[in-house]
Amino acid sequence: MFCFQCEQTLKGEGCSKKVGVCGKTEEVAALQDLLIYATKGLAQVAVAGRKAGVTDAGVNRFTNKAVFATLTNVDFDPDRFFELINQTVALRDNLKKKVAKAGGASEFAHPAANLIPESTLDGMIAQGASVGIKSDSDKNADILALQELLVYGIKGLAAYADHAQILGQEDEGVYAFVHEGLAATLDGSLGVDDLVGLALKCGEVNLKAMELLDAGNTGAYGHPVPTKVPLGPKAGKAILVSGHDLKDLEAILKQTEGKGINVYTHGEMLPCHGYPELKKYSHFYGHYGTAWQNQRKEFAEFPGAIIMTTNCIQKPQDTYADNLFTAGLVGWPGIAHIDNQDFTPAIEKALTMPGFAEDAAGKQVMTGFARNAVLGVAPAVIEAVKNKAIRHFFLVGGCDGAKPGRSYYTEFVEKVPDDCVVLTLACGKFRFFDKDLGDIGGIPRLLDVGQCNDAYSAIQIAVALAGAFDCGVNDLPLSMILSWYEQKACAILLTLLHLGIRDIRLGPSLPAFITPNVLNVLVENFNIMPIGTPDEDLQAILG
Repeated sequence: MFCFQCEQTLKGEGCSKKVGVCGKTEEVAALQDLLIYATKGLAQVAVAGRKAGVTDAGVNRFTNKAVFATLTNVDFDPDRFFELINQTVALRDNLKKKVAKAGGASEFAHPAANLIPESTLDGMIAQGASVGIKSDSDKNADILALQELLVYGIKGLAAYADHAQILGQEDEGVYAFVHEGLAATLDGSLGVDDLVGLALKCGEVNLKAMELLDAGNTGAYGHPVPTKVPLGPKAGKAILVSGHDLKDLEAILKQTEGKGINVYTHGEMLPCHGYPELKKYSHFYGHYGTAWQNQRKEFAEFPGAIIMTTNCIQKPQDTYADNLFTAGLVGWPGIAHIDNQDFTPAIEKALTMPGFAEDAAGKQVMTGFARNAVLGVAPAVIEAVKNKAIRHFFLVGGCDGAKPGRSYYTEFVEKVPDDCVVLTLACGKFRFFDKDLGDIGGIPRLLDVGQCNDAYSAIQIAVALAGAFDCGVNDLPLSMILSWYEQKACAILLTLLHLGIRDIRLGPSLPAFITPNVLNVLVENFNIMPIGTPDEDLQAILG
């Protein structure tokens, strides 16, 4: 086993034991490697197909789902990988026939396009061990780093595109690039410049995918509005929903209506309270817990059913496995999985559990400051900048994780001067989301823009402000202090680099898959830098 796709990776180098830091076993790691390898072969055929005028909607959608299934903390169920690998090869062979019939290339030299999976799970595990990240010991380290950066960016892109497709938003250009990028990693003739170009193109296409997801979310549920969300529980039966998927949450709310169950969000689901078509449900009550740092304790103590809709779960513990359910692409061995959005098992479990005995007073937090809400008060924001009431904006957000070092982000926000505004998004905000920073002339100093995919909203806010001040985004009084954990963060970072945004501070540690030479390219072209201490970084930014 060798894996270094996430920030938690062992010793900042790579997980190479029988179990990764995330809880992934060496068997699952091998199956994920084999699935990605097979998907690259499928992508080669899809690229040839497009050249012959052949596209397959089923292949397009499946490719994203297959790649999405290999994100950190999504699917750790070996049996599901067995099925996905076989599906990949079946789709590939069927597509080859269609391409050949259209007069296109149907013979491929690379073994990935001709893979015949073993018939047993153990056989597939052995195959996967032979095609992993370190399987080619002769590959140049910088080329490997850029290929993996591209693959991880595509994993994040595929996740957003899959969510968007579920909500009816698709784009052929997104599908075409996923295949182009995956196939390119099999092309040994591509050099550093080629792969850097493809990585930046991944960022460009990811912006489109986030735009599609934004359109899907706002089209179905309305544009978020600023909303107060209670953190203290309410007496009654309870279901906790974590992950990212708004459509699953809507289904849960519909199916629990009138059953005496209060629905709570956890982690990245907090921003859902700002969507008009979700907040209309009277039993959609509040937010429970944080994201990573206390997740095990929070889940173990929650007196109701817990539903994970996508990734961002730590290793399930026996103490709460009995009331934990997964949905969508999420899969863990021994954890009940819900198919077809029929949440009856989770609802029935919630009804048998005690729920909360009484109301408990707690803080309220604000969410719902997506682009429409912020740009709706843009004149006041612009005037506050012009009259120097607002000196600087900080976008402090990204992924959270359990690894030490993330207290930096809490301390940074606490030390941001009173004449500055903090925008935040994604689960990284749970290091400081309940801080009372006050306001500047009625403008809250802490603005929750939304989920990680709402980086699209943050970008639109920055572009609009740059237009109002007749300057570039890099000339705004705006600094980005980002935390990363998994592959959606890689995709967003590539989007920011595609847009030419400079001076990004990234932490808590730099990616293990980036070599010194590749890092130099990023530094020279974008002045990307690791975080220091909060005091040092604030001094460097504000002077």
